[in-house]
Amino acid sequence: MATAARARILHLLRHLQSATCQCPTHSHTYSQAGVTKEVGMDLQNMGAKNVCLMTDKNLSQLPPVRIAMDSLVKNGINFQVYDGVRVEPTDTSFMDAIEFAKKGAFDAYVAVGGGSTMDTCKAANLYASSPHSEFLDYVNAPIGKGKPVTVPLKPLIAVPTTSGTGSETTGVAIFDYEHLKVKTGIASRAIKPTLGLVDPLHTLHMPCQVVANSGFDVLCHALESYTAIPYNMRSPCPSNPITRPAYQGSNPISDIWAVHALRIIAKYLKRAVRNPDDLEARSSMHLASTFAGIGFGNAGVHLCHGMSYPISGLVKTYKAKEYNVDHPLVPHGLSVVLTSPAVFTFTAQMFPERHLETAEILGANIRTARSQDAGSVLADTLRKFLFDLNVDNGLAALGYSKDDIPSLVKGTLPQERVTKLAPRPQSEEDLSALFEASMKLY
Repeated sequence: MATAARARILHLLRHLQSATCQCPTHSHTYSQAGVTKEVGMDLQNMGAKNVCLMTDKNLSQLPPVRIAMDSLVKNGINFQVYDGVRVEPTDTSFMDAIEFAKKGAFDAYVAVGGGSTMDTCKAANLYASSPHSEFLDYVNAPIGKGKPVTVPLKPLIAVPTTSGTGSETTGVAIFDYEHLKVKTGIASRAIKPTLGLVDPLHTLHMPCQVVANSGFDVLCHALESYTAIPYNMRSPCPSNPITRPAYQGSNPISDIWAVHALRIIAKYLKRAVRNPDDLEARSSMHLASTFAGIGFGNAGVHLCHGMSYPISGLVKTYKAKEYNVDHPLVPHGLSVVLTSPAVFTFTAQMFPERHLETAEILGANIRTARSQDAGSVLADTLRKFLFDLNVDNGLAALGYSKDDIPSLVKGTLPQERVTKLAPRPQSEEDLSALFEASMKLY
């Protein structure tokens, strides 16, 4: 790490310690130093004897992982490190981690990283706990068999280091299925982490572009879960609770988390991107990620996410700024948010009041807006938000053209787990029009 970056982190750590609440409840050493220092004690309390710590190669050299390892050592926890997590994982990278987990015979897991790390660790835990299962057994239909998880899993502690996926709260693990060049995943309440340690200190290592793209994922988690088809309009009812999908549709509980996350995003996301030293903003976005995760982890997401999977999976040469990777990459949050103006223009006719409400939270003046204007009002609000943060001008800026639309539509069609949660059904022609409208935003 560069000397200047180290100095800035040390400065912010001292600032955080001085600002920590000094009441009797919160004034002990561990809360001042960051909750990650407690992970070794948590594992000790769980009776863990042989732990797998998963991360990626970049993070393995940074403070979040070192703090976690120090805690494991201090508390006498035997552990092995797997640092082969791929940013935007594939079925191949999942299987490599699964093989490591099977050989290690671990009795607990710690995932330190972003959504890629947490999702990889969930999959490794699942298949190591069910060693005779084929890989596609638990993968979502129609790509996989979508079997319910009936085996007990080992404890998993998730320590998020980005403020985006909310994966520490969800029973979902997403990956690129290389054979079809689309994203899919595993969805089951059984794979949710046992514990999430949401430590604001870990936001200090994030480059500004990573903060932005992570924040866009939070934004769409909240918007999509709040505008998803209501839970009581879904059918058919599953014959057994074990086959009930992880994503239920919008509901009174998830709505609370989605709206709360949106209010935080409106206040803090731009600040968190523009000023790396704004600890209040970065800490607040870290919490917003968790809040939105609780919401969408129960309600689900819909078209922005369904359409994002082929956008990421079919990437050609695009490499996002400030991402230290050796392969073309469209960050997940970017792939999701670029279609959001078109998507919410399309869905607004079903629940216009919710679309107007979210636009107002994000800064729009809706006093004279009519119901039929809801889609355009929210879309314009989102475009301004993205323009202010210098976001790439649509899918064309990522290397896509109209010629790619049939492939993008083809990659969206298998994503029924999320696309069927959209409040408005969509045809292939609708999807083509949405991708075309997303080629340029401004």
